[in-house]
Amino acid sequence: MGYEPGAHAVPGPLDPEVDAAATYLLEPEETAPLLARIVTSHEEGTRRVVAPATGHVLVDLPLSGPDDVTRAVDRARDAQVAWAATDVRERAAVLLRLHDHVLDHQSEVLDLIQRESGKSRASAFEEVADVAQVARHYGRRAAAYLEPRTVRGMLPLLTRTTVARLPVGVVGVISPWNYPLTLALADVLPALVAGNAVVLKPDPQTTLTALWAAAALEEAGLPDDVLQVVAGGGEVGAALVDEVDHIAFTGSTATGRVIASRAGERLIGATLELGGKNPLYVAADADLEVAALGAVRACFSNSGQLCMSIERLVLHEDVAEEFLELFLARVLALRLSPALDYTADVGSLTSSAQLARVETHVHDAIARGARILAGGVHRTDVGPLFYSPTVLADVPPHALCAQEETFGPVVSVVLVSSDDEAVTVMNETEHGLNASIWSRDTRRARALAARVRAGTVNVNDGYAAAWGSVAAPMGGFGASGQGRRHGREGIEACTEAQTVSVQRGVMSGASLDELFALPDGQGQRLLTGGLRLLRTLRLR
Repeated sequence: MGYEPGAHAVPGPLDPEVDAAATYLLEPEETAPLLARIVTSHEEGTRRVVAPATGHVLVDLPLSGPDDVTRAVDRARDAQVAWAATDVRERAAVLLRLHDHVLDHQSEVLDLIQRESGKSRASAFEEVADVAQVARHYGRRAAAYLEPRTVRGMLPLLTRTTVARLPVGVVGVISPWNYPLTLALADVLPALVAGNAVVLKPDPQTTLTALWAAAALEEAGLPDDVLQVVAGGGEVGAALVDEVDHIAFTGSTATGRVIASRAGERLIGATLELGGKNPLYVAADADLEVAALGAVRACFSNSGQLCMSIERLVLHEDVAEEFLELFLARVLALRLSPALDYTADVGSLTSSAQLARVETHVHDAIARGARILAGGVHRTDVGPLFYSPTVLADVPPHALCAQEETFGPVVSVVLVSSDDEAVTVMNETEHGLNASIWSRDTRRARALAARVRAGTVNVNDGYAAAWGSVAAPMGGFGASGQGRRHGREGIEACTEAQTVSVQRGVMSGASLDELFALPDGQGQRLLTGGLRLLRTLRLR
């Protein structure tokens, strides 16, 4: 190819120092009600945000500072007391009303997501559908997840022990730009329904979508101040970690390590969904037509800017040639467009930094001997940050795109001769977020899945089946994070377990303490006999 990484750097509107008289894609009166929700003293100034797909100015975003974070947490902490005292079914009803609101107003939020992120409308709709699913799930299941449970006490019939889940207090959520609706609310909703207040810090690029979500929750009946929004970059996120009782973060592994370290110092919980280098294995018995269709979506949905996106195609050599013929034909047919409708298959990258990373990874692979099977082109004819879906072969193991997460529309091909070799290749990474296996024999695929070091493994699907199973936990192994979102685990992450044991009187009113006080070891002998009896009765 011979191009230099960064040679297509985009001038003009993508420069944050654009002319103050620039034309706004959204009218200031449209954004003012949303921006008013940010907790800010306006002392930190503003940050100009542009639409990735076109380069037009979106908004001048007022920024928060550390003092604003403190104010937001204080407000949230005051509001949390009454919110925690609200019956869980009333809290859950807010989520169910949010479900309806998001579906009813989807055109509005789809336009906003596309303008802020540059993604295609089909990828944006994934967010609408996902939020509706998560809201419905916790709206229906939260009461059961939070119901105190009775466990066997120390002495059967005499000790009654229950375990309750209590809210931690104020949960901080730091959400990324790639899924601005989904990845804000995926952690906000379980935290809220569990009785916590939340302070949300979205990425500056996609703050408007997060503010829309906050407005939607208010419309659904969330009381004032229970959800606060602060705006800004890493310094605001760092201040948030220092103030809250639990932190939920989605982003890079490097930043996740820093947050985990600080959370550890403060002895607060941290839920971290971090990077991935996700593999997709096409076994020798796979339905290749179906696998090719699924792999295209798994690799290039959201322009590859998806933590669960497939970046490594692991192909059994017996079917590799036929699969690639089917797969490449579909890749080359993908339509790129900035349109705010369903005519595009692939949207824009979201930032010039992402474009530079993608170009650097492709250029490095080529320089090391890789071949381009499709793509490898910065599509300035479509928009400033569009990059064609790219498939690479013969990528050496020391290439950047073999070692690091690209987080863009780039996938490399690796051939293997057996299932065992496929598992070895799939596990050759410090990450372990998502994996995909395609085989007609689902029993065989399940057995292979058990050997893959990944938090989710999809059989005959790329990523959506596991992500969309919102009753099941989702998270990563190794450098892909800690903790889980979704399901029971998502609520338990932002609650504390409290055990309460009530000891009933023994026989004529004697207490357990009186039993221990019997002279000459009589109490101990009685307890020893009791323990032996429990063992004989096979009681736990």
